[in-house]
Amino acid sequence: MTCPQASTPASASLTRTARWTTTTERPERVSVAVYAPDPVLYVGVVQQLRQRPEIHLLDDADADGARVSLVTVDTVDDETTALLNRLRHNSDTRTGLVVGTFESGDALQRAIDSGVAAVLRRAEADQDRLLRLVLAIANGEGMLPGDLLAKLLSHVGSLQRSTLDPRAASLSTLTSREAEMLRLVSEGLDTAEIAHKTSYSERTVKNVLHEVITRLQLRNRAHAVGYALRNGLI
Repeated sequence: MTCPQASTPASASLTRTARWTTTTERPERVSVAVYAPDPVLYVGVVQQLRQRPEIHLLDDADADGARVSLVTVDTVDDETTALLNRLRHNSDTRTGLVVGTFESGDALQRAIDSGVAAVLRRAEADQDRLLRLVLAIANGEGMLPGDLLAKLLSHVGSLQRSTLDPRAASLSTLTSREAEMLRLVSEGLDTAEIAHKTSYSERTVKNVLHEVITRLQLRNRAHAVGYALRNGLI
């Protein structure tokens, strides 16, 4: 593996990924592509993940086939948003974001709208948390720190008060079960916890949430929660 040099331009390094291979391939390993505008951030994430046998890091040529794309940035700026939107249109990958800070609720909303399935603060991105983030994304879960969830709720609440969504009427067809599961997602519960809370199987929970996301043409669970909150459905 060749580490990026400090002189690498930020715009170029956003498309740079790393590779880690072993002589024994494990089919259960999660393929991951790492993106970062800063070589230091990039190397830091790669060094953490390459020590884990559950992870298979991909190089540039194979990055589009990654099961999980992990974007590591200081803040969500226009360049980051453009990258997230590009990754959003890749059906082979789901995206996680490791971020230093969100300057506003709007930046967080933009990240969710751009297809981010899970968020981790850079200050908390040790090896175990990075692994949990990747595995959660690969399993179709979402992750959002409690304080960021509160910021998202506040932001969508203000949007709800100031704007009317033209699709809001169609969203009123949410069943009580769908609304309940979205409320539990908004409280930070994962699939297993929702299944236990509602007495449904994990498969049923996944199917219900997938149906909501597909029907409303949303990106992921976090996007569905934000959308439902903005329209006063949960």
